[in-house]
Amino acid sequence: MPDHPIRLAVIIASVRAGRLGPTVADWLVGRASERPDLAVDRIDLLDHPLPLALPSPEHPPSAEAAEVRARLGARLAAADAFIVVTPEYNHSFPAPLKNVLDWFLDEWAAKPVGFVSYGGLAGGLRAVEHLRQVFAELHAVTVRETVSFHNAWTRFDERGVPAPAGEAEAAAKALLDQLCWWAEALRTARAVRPYRR
Repeated sequence: MPDHPIRLAVIIASVRAGRLGPTVADWLVGRASERPDLAVDRIDLLDHPLPLALPSPEHPPSAEAAEVRARLGARLAAADAFIVVTPEYNHSFPAPLKNVLDWFLDEWAAKPVGFVSYGGLAGGLRAVEHLRQVFAELHAVTVRETVSFHNAWTRFDERGVPAPAGEAEAAAKALLDQLCWWAEALRTARAVRPYRR
């Protein structure tokens, strides 16, 4: 194992009942965990509920919200790279993910972000295109390669394996390879000269 593996946070964006996100994320985490150059942290937004109202001097966060913010913020700050596992809702990405993106700023900056999307005919790709704009505003770098599951509810078997497996595996490898390149380059750059927003 490398001395300093890339710390990859895999974020499950959907919190809806009956969601497919954990199945998709677990498959991806399995692929990423096979690599000695990665240390994976699986973050399910269902476990980190934040209020919609951002804190202000007039409205400080509740003790519970402050605890969630501190716990999730520490995990995001520790990451060298992110993969967002997202469905497409109404041609965009889930509201809980947007809320988390708005609650945090510096945690994303100068780090690479990749996407694994799923949905119907579009495979979640419209959500990904919206996310690219949002992450640019957060000073993150999105990578080109993606994994997209079209008609996703028919793609995974009872073991959580997508079909055709070889095609999905190849797409995941391309995404992880590209993400690791950017993560290493940006981690080195941040160490030499800290990034300023």
